[in-house]
Amino acid sequence: MPHPAIIKDNVAVITGGASGIGLAAAMAFARAGMKVCIADVDQGRLAEAATKLSSVAPATNVMTFAVDVSKAESVAELERAVRERFGGTDVLMNNAGIQPGSTLFGERDNWQRIIGVNMWGVINGSRIFATSMIARGRAGLVINTGSKQGITTPPGDPAYNVSKAGVKAFTEALQHELRHTKDCRISAHLLIPGFVFTGLTAKGRTEKPAGAWTPEQTVDFMIARLEAGDFYILCPDNDVPRALDEKRMLWAAGDIIENRPPLSRWHPDYAEAFAKFVKGS
Repeated sequence: MPHPAIIKDNVAVITGGASGIGLAAAMAFARAGMKVCIADVDQGRLAEAATKLSSVAPATNVMTFAVDVSKAESVAELERAVRERFGGTDVLMNNAGIQPGSTLFGERDNWQRIIGVNMWGVINGSRIFATSMIARGRAGLVINTGSKQGITTPPGDPAYNVSKAGVKAFTEALQHELRHTKDCRISAHLLIPGFVFTGLTAKGRTEKPAGAWTPEQTVDFMIARLEAGDFYILCPDNDVPRALDEKRMLWAAGDIIENRPPLSRWHPDYAEAFAKFVKGS
């Protein structure tokens, strides 16, 4: 049974909607008969995405908007424009994200940009849209795109990990707030993609690696889990099943409980213990 927010003539807003998971979500929502606004920072990609959406939705149901999600005033302009065009928002997907790479002592501006888009984009979108979504009085969704890296925080890209860990903590707090808000019919959900072949992960490759899911597979899984009522939408891929993700996440939490060194999964003294843990021995 479809989620009551994902129905004909309801309104979906997707940031980072011009490509990848965002565009796949926009296409799925449009096929469900929803009115769709794709928001992105790149006007050229927005135009290309609108052309693709026109194959599954009438032009009157499609809106594009150039936005910088790191700036609250830009997100506020987006929310106003959607209300003026479509009357309000029923599904908000805070999906805009970047991963240019980072080092712990690298450029401060790079850190600010990553955290600005990945974390503040989610905070800005949720805070600015949620109040009017609640007042709308209808069933609705706020879907925030996180990452497994925000949970297991592997070494190698600390700014990205920090930003996605912030998305997890914020979305948990948001759902707690929504469920304790009187007459609120909005729920928040954390999308945790697996390895998905998008512009963010391609790194110069033109063919999808065998281990990766497509954006469409990820969105199909997301919609099914929304229908099931999941908050944590933990996506597998062709290389990593859910059981392995769960082991990795349990081990990360165990660093605190067992008083191990941080990121012990990558510590040579714990390599054997982690391998045994994964095998269940």
